[in-house]
Amino acid sequence: MKTLKVLVDGMTCAHCKAAVEKAIGSVPGVSAVEVDLNKKTATVETDGSVEMTAIHQAVIESGYQPL
Repeated sequence: MKTLKVLVDGMTCAHCKAAVEKAIGSVPGVSAVEVDLNKKTATVETDGSVEMTAIHQAVIESGYQPL
């Protein structure tokens, strides 16, 4: 297992949190996602095969901006 953290800009509510978690969770190799709205971070547990670019792309496709 590998843990990745990404800063996400634009999240303000529970709907935002859910959208980002769903998008990142759909990336192959991701086993768990936890978004912290206060810190504007997503902590992602992976099997080690996931590239940060795939996580960033999922965040962008959900309508938010990775930092």
